[in-house]
Amino acid sequence: MQAARDVQQKRFSNGSSDIICNADMRVGEIRQFCRLQDEGQSLMRAAMTQLNLSARAYHRILKLARTIADLTGSEEIQSVHLAEALQYRPKLLLS
Repeated sequence: MQAARDVQQKRFSNGSSDIICNADMRVGEIRQFCRLQDEGQSLMRAAMTQLNLSARAYHRILKLARTIADLTGSEEIQSVHLAEALQYRPKLLLS
């Protein structure tokens, strides 16, 4: 876990001083550090449609997937990281 924190600290050391971890990223940083491969883009498009996700939810999933990728030592966000991030979304209770 400390290795993932070290990766994040190194990632953000050149930019804004107020960003120290993936959770602090704004849209500009998300676009820069959370690029998806074609397979990941397809997965996120399907999730956006099927789960009716907002832009805010989309960005939260990308930040979480970036953290999961950091924990596994991966430089790129892979579909498995996105799938894991999507699984942590809270389930809505229908009444």
